[in-house]
Amino acid sequence: MRDVEIGLGKVARRGYHLDDIAIVPSRRTRDVDDVSTAWQLDAYRFEIPCVAHPSDATMSPDTVAALGRLGGLGVLNAEGLWCRYEDPTEILSTLSEVEAEVATGQLQRAYAEPIKPELIADRVKSIRDAGVTVAVRVSPQHTLALAPVILDAGVDLLVIQGTIVSAEHVSTTDEPLNLKEFIADLDLPVVVGGCTNYQTALHLMRTGAAGVIVGVGADEWSTTDMVLGIRVPMATAIADAAAARRDYLDETGGRYVHLIADGGLQTSGDIAKALGCGADAVMLGEPLSLCEEAPAGGAWWHSAASHPKLPRGSFGEAGPPLGPLDRLLFGPSDDPEGQLNLFGGLRRAMAKCGYRDLKEFQKVGLVLDR
Repeated sequence: MRDVEIGLGKVARRGYHLDDIAIVPSRRTRDVDDVSTAWQLDAYRFEIPCVAHPSDATMSPDTVAALGRLGGLGVLNAEGLWCRYEDPTEILSTLSEVEAEVATGQLQRAYAEPIKPELIADRVKSIRDAGVTVAVRVSPQHTLALAPVILDAGVDLLVIQGTIVSAEHVSTTDEPLNLKEFIADLDLPVVVGGCTNYQTALHLMRTGAAGVIVGVGADEWSTTDMVLGIRVPMATAIADAAAARRDYLDETGGRYVHLIADGGLQTSGDIAKALGCGADAVMLGEPLSLCEEAPAGGAWWHSAASHPKLPRGSFGEAGPPLGPLDRLLFGPSDDPEGQLNLFGGLRRAMAKCGYRDLKEFQKVGLVLDR
């Protein structure tokens, strides 16, 4: 991609958001009943390419299990309220009604309670007892301390997720997490991220990760760009990571790493465009807060919104519930803007373009429309 001169001493790449692109149908259409939205991460098969953002606003042990039964992958936050309090429902109810002006302080106080390892084990057991794939998220800073507890509890997938995760963290004060050594010692697949460019994606793939999260979870409530100045348009970030995956596939003689797009995904059309850019699945946060089962009653916040020193995310009220989780994912819909029947909309997009599965759909044509 050609650089753009922004001044005599600096050039920048041009990037594109999902809103800047559109899908181009091929010469063929296909019956929607012949389309499959299934994908497989290591040994685990999912009927829809949906991974939940590990926010307490949407993911409790019950909603993790509910999403799993519906064919997606719920992710519980090992540093969240469910692993700090025996029963955080009253706290979540209070947060659902808090005024936006004081919400950040309220979140910080709620998350000041220490993480309790025994609760991590209890939550994992309850999800496992539900008969779904068990995935738990931990931040890079707490991976070495919490990973033994999480692994002993018996998870299927470990998600190491921060705003930005690199394969090479440099520190002169603390022992940094060596992702490559850490992953090599594990007998379960690990998903890592986020990342926003080709080089970082490639380095994360070389750690042995089964999946890489692309993006920083940016939506209308994210303040990462205002606080850190970091913002990479999602369409460009996904396409760059897809190029890294292609090169890594050649480098390793066939090892495929899955890409999970996280950020700016609100509608079924956004999901289709993210997959068309090269993602294998999408990480949904705010859209899931609109289901009736969401534990925060329609309120929404990012995992980083409660950071004790540098919060990065506003407290948001996504709106009144649109319906139960199964309707949000599969319809029927009475919403003409794509917020309901998210994966029915994806199936329809794939059918209109003539593709039968997600791998084929990654080849769909795209056009700039802005």
